[in-house]
Amino acid sequence: MGKVLRRWWPLFVLPCALSFTFGFIIPFVQGAYLSFCEFKVINKAKFVGLSNYVAAFQDEQFVHAFWLTALFALAVTVLVNAIALAIALALTRSRLGGTNVFRTVFFMPNLIGGIVLGYIWNILINAVLSVAGQQLLALNTTAGFWGLVILTLWQQVGYMMIIYIAGLQSIPSDYLEAAKVDGATAWQTLWKVKIPNLMPTITICLFLTITNGFKLFDQNLALTGGDPNHMSELLALNIYNTFYSRVGAKWMGIGQAKAVIFCVLVIAIALVQLKITKSKEVQQ
Repeated sequence: MGKVLRRWWPLFVLPCALSFTFGFIIPFVQGAYLSFCEFKVINKAKFVGLSNYVAAFQDEQFVHAFWLTALFALAVTVLVNAIALAIALALTRSRLGGTNVFRTVFFMPNLIGGIVLGYIWNILINAVLSVAGQQLLALNTTAGFWGLVILTLWQQVGYMMIIYIAGLQSIPSDYLEAAKVDGATAWQTLWKVKIPNLMPTITICLFLTITNGFKLFDQNLALTGGDPNHMSELLALNIYNTFYSRVGAKWMGIGQAKAVIFCVLVIAIALVQLKITKSKEVQQ
């Protein structure tokens, strides 16, 4: 069997490798090159050096979107993981009945597309909290920010909860029984036994929530559209609007530069987070 696998493995790897090359590597390299160009169509790109990157950092809307996205990602990461872990702990208690029903109910919002969720919550918030007949989300930046946070919590908590439940159920029962015999309280068991053994799960959940927080687009587009005056615009939506809402060939190059900055930023943050959390993992 080993000889057969060594002989034929390229045949099985080739379709995936070709898909990855043509679907990611080539577009990424082309996009990186276009970030140094001014263009309306990609086959007529004019090289302009670093001017697109200079213009991107000088764009006040982009700088505002950067800090707003960082704040949003921080809030979402903390709240999603705290709430998801709390629910997972509650649902893994043996004395609690109907846990499968609760798991299904909490997970269901994750099955709905982000653009649909955005429009649903837009209708709900503006219908309940209208100001003088005008939509609250279009008038108040703070309302738009927290509306996005609430929407994201409602969508992602159930998914992270399922991952935390799997992590909690993988903790050896011997550890928990030993803690109980030693007289550890529920709080001590959580911090001294469960959390250390959950670190691989926490690594995964933090990675997903941080990257999803920075990449949020469709919910932002549907819920606030960046209103009022681009003040609730996150990075992904800002890049989209730079491409398609601003007139002139230079803005497409600037938008591409913003996309490269955005990509490098998310990769760097994700790698730092993975390194930090993996160093905290313990061997079972």
